[in-house]
Amino acid sequence: MTMKKLACVLALSGALLSFDALAWGNDGHRAVGAIADKLIKGSNAGKQVGALLLPGESLESVANWADCVKGSWCGAQTSEMLAYVGANPKGNEYHYTDVPFQKNHYHDNDVGTGDDDIVQTLRQAIAVLQGKTDLALNPHGFTKRQALLLVTHMTGDIHQPLHVGAAYVGKDGTFVVPDKRTDIDTVAIFDSRGGNNFLMDNDKIAVMGTHHILGDNPKPDDSPKPRESVPKSLTKPFHAYWDSITVDYAMRRLGTRKPEAFAQAVIDSKPVVVRNSGDPVTWPYQWANDALVAAKQAYTGVTLGPGIRQTSKKGEVYTNWNIEVPANYPEPSSALAKTQLIKGGFHLAAVLQAIWP
Repeated sequence: MTMKKLACVLALSGALLSFDALAWGNDGHRAVGAIADKLIKGSNAGKQVGALLLPGESLESVANWADCVKGSWCGAQTSEMLAYVGANPKGNEYHYTDVPFQKNHYHDNDVGTGDDDIVQTLRQAIAVLQGKTDLALNPHGFTKRQALLLVTHMTGDIHQPLHVGAAYVGKDGTFVVPDKRTDIDTVAIFDSRGGNNFLMDNDKIAVMGTHHILGDNPKPDDSPKPRESVPKSLTKPFHAYWDSITVDYAMRRLGTRKPEAFAQAVIDSKPVVVRNSGDPVTWPYQWANDALVAAKQAYTGVTLGPGIRQTSKKGEVYTNWNIEVPANYPEPSSALAKTQLIKGGFHLAAVLQAIWP
């Protein structure tokens, strides 16, 4: 699997790591956790979850733990985080898979999948919570608490369309489907790294949001600010748009500003969410297949400009593409983000209740 670079790639102006470059951003993950908190309250699942959480913790409050372990932007890393990072050198790969978005199903060993991708990691963590001790089902040695923290976060991740459906670009500048891993050679076929190499014009995003999203003004950006010596970015990676901007739009359209309020609003709306079937360890496959449907919608109307070859400070050569989206893109993208966040929260609650009926 080609590893996605979670750092935002900024055209012609270096690179800047943003907390919201991590799937769904802080608020999106907290919303998924808050929905599940409310749905399992008073149930056996709620009791079992409470036994694994520390005093004062909730699914909402720990929903970003698996992202926070990657650095210090959530505060100083705890000994628990450091131990997890040390034991999981491939931990960054647990958060996504790279199935070509044009496909309809996730299949083991297919292009873009891997032994440590999000489907396999979720499958393993769910098995741990089920009490299964077979080493083959838990090759990373997750504890039950770690498994709960991962399931809470990655059930959110797997419902973010770009964390499952990946875009590959042919040398003619069109989206293509590689037949095998070796086809992705940066000569005939390029990996967009989860859409991080697709760049949107920040000013255009702002104008589109103003014209198409009702509600309060955008939430102030609380992500880490660049050093004064780093020029303000004129672009935003397509992946980052889906991680943060769509969540903000979805909340504004509901008239909510906080994850807990968003969670209550969507639960009160009594959404119809399709229930998964079979052994819960198979549910991540079902979630991935559903995310591929969403990824097709996310890429609808997206067009690519010419590729721009660049070299990072580490000497890595990569290609960026400026992209255009339909003028009303904030409307369908925020509606889809809302749907996926709801599915994430309801599916998280459902898998926990299936494990602990």
